[in-house]
Amino acid sequence: MIEAAALAAIAFVGALVFGVTGFGAALVTIPLATHFVPLKFALALFVLADLAAAISVGLENPRKAVRSEWTRLVPMIFAGTALGVTLLVNLPRAAGMALLGLFILWFAILNLVRRASMKIVSPRWAWVAGFAGGITSTVFGAGGPPYAIYLSQRGLTKEQFRATLGFATLTSISLRLIAFAITGLLLDGDVWLKALAVVPACLFGIWVARKIFRRISRDALMRVVALMLLASGTSLIFRAVL
Repeated sequence: MIEAAALAAIAFVGALVFGVTGFGAALVTIPLATHFVPLKFALALFVLADLAAAISVGLENPRKAVRSEWTRLVPMIFAGTALGVTLLVNLPRAAGMALLGLFILWFAILNLVRRASMKIVSPRWAWVAGFAGGITSTVFGAGGPPYAIYLSQRGLTKEQFRATLGFATLTSISLRLIAFAITGLLLDGDVWLKALAVVPACLFGIWVARKIFRRISRDALMRVVALMLLASGTSLIFRAVL
């Protein structure tokens, strides 16, 4: 019961982050959960929580999602996921993780210090963002940052940004869930028992996050996103070094 309560508290915090920014839950949940359960167990458990959160956010206000942005991202998310599963498992993960972390860190710092002068990027960058997100979601468990980087530079309102990012993240998490099901990570009955505590806590976190989201401006949201990217890049570099 203590372990389940701790995991539920972690899920609440992760969902709070995800509900406000549209990504970043795994940056909170997986590192903290591994203090209580093995990594594979944490990945299997929190993919269920992440899916519940992504469905809640993605379907909360679907009319606000910019479908053209999502449809540009999705094919390359599939391609990136397929490449991550079939090819990158044999590549030096530490070096790739460090390079990805450095890139995200650089962008986050640039985003924080030059917000006023940032310009809208070409929609063609969706191909790169979708492909990179598909790969990093599978190989590193961090698919959100590439999508957030791209969408934050497309001039979307805060509602459009969150809803569209929610759709992209929902696609990525769904593919990860399928991969975990195929590899047998979801066959552990204890995962589903713990999910009875973790998923409701996650949904409660999303509910609280909605209250916060309504009270912040687009600029404030973009600063929060930049800070989450900063944490994401630092986390990836730290994991690569270890």
